[in-house]
Amino acid sequence: MKTQDKELIQEIVEQNQRLLQNLNTQRHYECEARQLISEITGQKIPKSTEIRLPFYTDYGHNIKISERVFINSNVMMIDLGGITIEDDVLIGPGAYLLSVNHGLKPKQRKEFELKPVLIKKNAWIGARATICPGVIVGENAVIAAGAVVTKDVPKNTVVAGVPAKIIKKIDE
Repeated sequence: MKTQDKELIQEIVEQNQRLLQNLNTQRHYECEARQLISEITGQKIPKSTEIRLPFYTDYGHNIKISERVFINSNVMMIDLGGITIEDDVLIGPGAYLLSVNHGLKPKQRKEFELKPVLIKKNAWIGARATICPGVIVGENAVIAAGAVVTKDVPKNTVVAGVPAKIIKKIDE
């Protein structure tokens, strides 16, 4: 990563941390909270989407949120690698969506590995679930509470456990 890129990223991180502190510690009307989240993400948050506070992100500008999304309180999005949330997704309280990892080798530990996360239409992420970097959660899939998802989840399936495994198919 170039020095210019690192400096720009750091500038955005610092700005967004101030915005997040304001968002999560002050009282806001719904329209004010939506405006702050729009500033954090750099995109207009649809009126049909509801984000319960507190809401956390480390970067913010690589989060894309579609229509009729519900994000419950205490959700954390590590988004430098990109997080896309399609229409009608439900995200339970305390879930983690992670698009950044670090190198396994000690000399590479401080280097970023960026892998986007994609949550497809009508998926449901349970409370305290963790979606790891590079994962695609398929359309209509359900991630059980507390699951740690390390691999792609096929559409119309339920996954649970650590690491998450398919436990059920969902009839359409």
